[in-house]
Amino acid sequence: MIKTGGSNTYQIEVIETMSALIEVVAEDGETALLKTREMYRSEDIILEPDDMLDTEFIIFGVEENE
Repeated sequence: MIKTGGSNTYQIEVIETMSALIEVVAEDGETALLKTREMYRSEDIILEPDDMLDTEFIIFGVEENE
């Protein structure tokens, strides 16, 4: 069946990808990751708009309006 006219309600997922390189002094990679996660969670690392790499828009769901 082809529907003509009318509107639907859409749920759109917006995904932003940001990236920053952080230098961390540590004994090994696992410790470096743990230190970096802690720095991020405590807001010592804050990604800024200039760190934006990509924005993606995906139709997540649709509801037909009657």
